[in-house]
Amino acid sequence: MKFIDSIEIRVKAGRGGDGIVSFLRSKGKPKLGPDGGDGGTGGDVLMVGTRGLNTLSSLRYRAIYSAQDGGKGGSNRCRGKCGEDLLIPVPVGTVVFDELTGDKIGELLHDGEELLVASGGRHGLGNVHWVKSTHQAPEEFRPGGPGEERDLKLELKLLADVGLAGFPNAGKSTLLSRVSAARPKIADYPFTTLVPNLGVVELASDDYQQRAFVMADVPGLIEGASEGRGLGLQFLKHLERTSVIAYMIDVSDEERSPTAALKILQEELSSFGPELATKRSLVILTKCELVEPETLQKARSEIGTLGHETLAISAITGQGLGELKDRLYALVSEIKTQRSLIADPMESADSYEFPSSIQ
Repeated sequence: MKFIDSIEIRVKAGRGGDGIVSFLRSKGKPKLGPDGGDGGTGGDVLMVGTRGLNTLSSLRYRAIYSAQDGGKGGSNRCRGKCGEDLLIPVPVGTVVFDELTGDKIGELLHDGEELLVASGGRHGLGNVHWVKSTHQAPEEFRPGGPGEERDLKLELKLLADVGLAGFPNAGKSTLLSRVSAARPKIADYPFTTLVPNLGVVELASDDYQQRAFVMADVPGLIEGASEGRGLGLQFLKHLERTSVIAYMIDVSDEERSPTAALKILQEELSSFGPELATKRSLVILTKCELVEPETLQKARSEIGTLGHETLAISAITGQGLGELKDRLYALVSEIKTQRSLIADPMESADSYEFPSSIQ
């Protein structure tokens, strides 16, 4: 299935059912009193966060998403049937905008979460509502109201704990394949990764507590990515919801030094969104098996003087992968604990439970 993380659709809520004009009747007595019933309310259109989806591609096959209209009122004061709501499943992490105004309607961050995007029309009123002492046989009624109709823009921002940022061929996909069950495409040419990939990284545990976090590999960045060069601009948004950004630097790259590569990556992220540059980060020096120990130590020292925590790994030999997983898990847990305390200041960090991973 093709990966689509942005799409425009039109939604239309159901129209409310009309009220009716009706009178009780019996033989020889044509009008015993009004009994016209109300119409039913039109159905709403709602977006539903669905954990099993990871792309918006299923929404491109329909031009308009319409909810059911409300039913017309009946005699004997019977109310018309309310229109059924239309539930549109979307991936968790979807942000919904009004395409006309650009206003954000809401976002779906949890499985099963619902977001109302178009309200159904109001129900019509039957003629029973117009009865007065001086108006015993009203023939007035109110028709049902139209349902809300609007054009929407949906954007998917993947939910991950750790986002991998680096130049093409920095080893992001290889790392993801070594520490998780994800199997992204891997090759020795630039821009092998064309779409983001998610993987659940599980850590060994001596007890029954699950220790895991979600890692995202996005297409490689190049200088000028924030201005639209390469694939970076299209997918940088997927780093916005990550807790930790892991800068992956190819220490064997002869074209640029590790510090120069790190500076370019940080500038691109900062240009795209200032909040990206302020996220907790970790610098990962990759392909360490290709350089001498002295070269590796020099790179770690230079980046360390810039105030960045650095780990060296080799996804090929497995060097440093265990230490990397433990450190990333610790960072993610620390950030989630802080967020939990901010949301509930009375909650103790000792009672914090790491949430279950994506299935």
